[in-house]
Amino acid sequence: MVRITEELVRKRSEHNEGLIGTLEELSLHQEDIEKIEHLNNWCRDLQILYLQANIISKIENLNKLKKLQYLNLAINNIERIENLERCESLEKLDLTLNFIGDLESVCTLQNNHLLRSLNLTGNPCAEYEGYREYVVAKLPQIERLDSRDISRSERIKAQQNLPNIEGKIRKEQLKYGRFREEQKLRLSQSTSSELDDEQYWKSSSEHAPETRVEMAQRSRRARKQDETVQKMKQEVRLFSKDGRPLNVNQAKIPFTFSDENPQEYQLTIHVYKYLDTELINVDLQPIYARISIKEKIFQIVFPDEILTDRSTCRRSTTTGHLVLRMPRANYKPRPSSLLLENINEEDKREHTEEQHGDRKKQTREYLEVEGVDSSMDFSKIVEKGEELASMISEVPPLEYGY
Repeated sequence: MVRITEELVRKRSEHNEGLIGTLEELSLHQEDIEKIEHLNNWCRDLQILYLQANIISKIENLNKLKKLQYLNLAINNIERIENLERCESLEKLDLTLNFIGDLESVCTLQNNHLLRSLNLTGNPCAEYEGYREYVVAKLPQIERLDSRDISRSERIKAQQNLPNIEGKIRKEQLKYGRFREEQKLRLSQSTSSELDDEQYWKSSSEHAPETRVEMAQRSRRARKQDETVQKMKQEVRLFSKDGRPLNVNQAKIPFTFSDENPQEYQLTIHVYKYLDTELINVDLQPIYARISIKEKIFQIVFPDEILTDRSTCRRSTTTGHLVLRMPRANYKPRPSSLLLENINEEDKREHTEEQHGDRKKQTREYLEVEGVDSSMDFSKIVEKGEELASMISEVPPLEYGY
């Protein structure tokens, strides 16, 4: 059984920002609702109420809706018109394709002075002899019945024939009442509930409120099964059996992953430019990143661990792209004094030995001379030698005596 809940009403009142206290229009059609409840306390300002295509069996709990102008209860299981006397503003009532056999129940609408339109097409009472004349005579305020205007002459004629018509209507009601009791007995003894869905939908069934309820229940059960199967198909495996994260792109969104920078990874996801940021959720882990985009999963596994506390996530104001910058956890910067970064250890030693050998050769080539008198004038050596030779030549020879 589907109940009218606050959650359901708020869901159907999005046009009013989810506020139900000031709601003026509400549509609860095709929800398999079986009972009208709570609306007369929650939504007292309602003017338009759609409840068609449900399995409601009784009109009730609408007495506080003083502003209600239009009520649609088409395609339900209603068998009697009742409990609408206090809906003072009611102008249009649609009861198409129900099971109303008690035509005299239309008299409960006589106090709804603003009622102008009434639809009873597809009900058993619409087949009664004198049905239209009876309704026109009993409800002088209505202007349209079953989408047909009521002329003045038709109204006068209906008033004149009312005494003769009332007796026929009562006989028709009694006849339908007996048929309905027999139908309930047959349906209670039916074994249709034991059939599977395929057999049930192929078999014939009576047109009755009970049959409509069973059809609604089977349809709802089938929809739930389909939703379960669809959900299972849509479930995405995020981890392997041994617990390793997997690469997933359920959102089928383009992206780029760059590892050229030895210090960090960069992930750019080409998110739609005008997508609301609230629809994006980022979960960053040391070895993978998971991004949910409108509940669609994008997951990527990194070649190496990252530092989550130093990672950044920004969205471009120009393109709308999501950019994640994630420092590598195992990155170690090399000392700046080391000049030979691309040479292995053996090459480093050979290069160092060559440098030492060159330095020794340079030391041997440049010798330092100590004890040289910087005041000596070597440019006069030749001149002084010549002067000394001339002085020697002028000295007279020595004479030796014997």
